[in-house]
Amino acid sequence: MADELELGPVDYLVIEFPGNKMTGEGFPILVDLVERGMIRILDLAFITRGADGSVDAVDIRDFDAAGIGQLAVFHRDGEPGLLDQSDLDEIGAVLEPNSSAGILVFENTWAAPFASAMRRSGGQLVASGRIPVTDLLSAIEAYEAQG
Repeated sequence: MADELELGPVDYLVIEFPGNKMTGEGFPILVDLVERGMIRILDLAFITRGADGSVDAVDIRDFDAAGIGQLAVFHRDGEPGLLDQSDLDEIGAVLEPNSSAGILVFENTWAAPFASAMRRSGGQLVASGRIPVTDLLSAIEAYEAQG
């Protein structure tokens, strides 16, 4: 049954907002990615780290109440997510004091048909990675500087 599932690669992102300055500018884009079927959100959590180092979860519905997002559509009342308290504590430990973070676990649904076809044909993933955007921009700048 597991090899019959059409799943795309699953990624996670942790985005830190120093000074707790999350504006919500990216929320509509995230909603759009979901609505267009590009990604499927498997879990979404927000945490803050206080000046004293304490880590607290933030309820997604609080963003709608503050007028900075439409994320209540991702709230799962009583449903367990993939992230547990130990994950949130581990992520919170690396945040700067007086900052917050969004943690997103998502499936790349756009890649699911390709990934399934590769599995059905006997293909096995042997390596995977991500090139940081800053590295890519540096490489482009270096190439352009060569003229």
